[in-house]
Amino acid sequence: MNVRRRLIPTTAVTGAVILGLVTLSACSDASGAGGKGNGGKLDVVASFYPMQFLAEQIGGDHVTVNTLTKPGVEPHDLELKASQVRELGQADYVLYLKGIQPAVDEAIQQAGVKNTVDAATLTKLEPHGTETGGHDHGHEEGHAEEGHEEGHGEKEAGADPHIWLDPVKYAEVAKGVGASLEKADPDHAADYKKNTAELVKKLDALHAKFDQGLKNTSTRTFITTHSAFGYLAERYKLDQEGISGVDPESEPSPARIKELRDVAKEEKVTTVFFETLASDKTAKTLAKDAGLKTDVLDPLEGITDKSKGADYIEVMESNLAALKKALGAK
Repeated sequence: MNVRRRLIPTTAVTGAVILGLVTLSACSDASGAGGKGNGGKLDVVASFYPMQFLAEQIGGDHVTVNTLTKPGVEPHDLELKASQVRELGQADYVLYLKGIQPAVDEAIQQAGVKNTVDAATLTKLEPHGTETGGHDHGHEEGHAEEGHEEGHGEKEAGADPHIWLDPVKYAEVAKGVGASLEKADPDHAADYKKNTAELVKKLDALHAKFDQGLKNTSTRTFITTHSAFGYLAERYKLDQEGISGVDPESEPSPARIKELRDVAKEEKVTTVFFETLASDKTAKTLAKDAGLKTDVLDPLEGITDKSKGADYIEVMESNLAALKKALGAK
């Protein structure tokens, strides 16, 4: 699906939508964990797939998860329907990631649901490739693998929100989500704790696969459509070269395209990566001009029938396989 990516301004949430949210917010406190009107299950609304996956894995049988961003919809392009606004305002628990979907951020703020969790506050956000064609160099030591006890919720100007693409940071977020579900629904706290531990174990195993698989490669540099993989690059000491920056709307300049050709030659880059939910035109043009291959590196903003895997773990393993091949893993 070739879809032009664009950021939707907060004004995309119309006055009528905001009015509906203000009306619903009055009853949202009553629909807190104690409400559970959905067959006794916690009614959870997730903003897009990475949040949906966490809610489903940790919530298990005790939650019903509805996602604002349906399969095949590019998250940045989401415009909320009135039915989604009603669903949001009546939720028991809302899980989102501020900075990805401005329209959703505005709607959630207006909804005023008591149990609302911003995943960005559960780890430390950092700037990566914030300008068009940003470079992300991951050759720094001392990037702690433990959870950041201090600094949670700190968001630097231009911070990169793509935290789920680093399994270690995603595990940090999972722990925070688990703790918040325990608080929202204390009757099932033991199950949430158990499910969180199981998910963290899977994410730790995924991290180990990436760490080992990318340890010895012919090159450490990869080129991708936009700079979504800054945390992944930093974690595994790779160099991400984005055709555009973190902002998926930005267009690369002719000078940037020339620079990427030079980088590809100098760093022995073999592949230009593109995404499943965005246009591959620029990536394929660059690859053709530079004599490079193309492949998919999925930022996991949604799962569709084009995804190389049925869930987060499987698609990340496909990403690892693509990186190993492109980087010449030994």
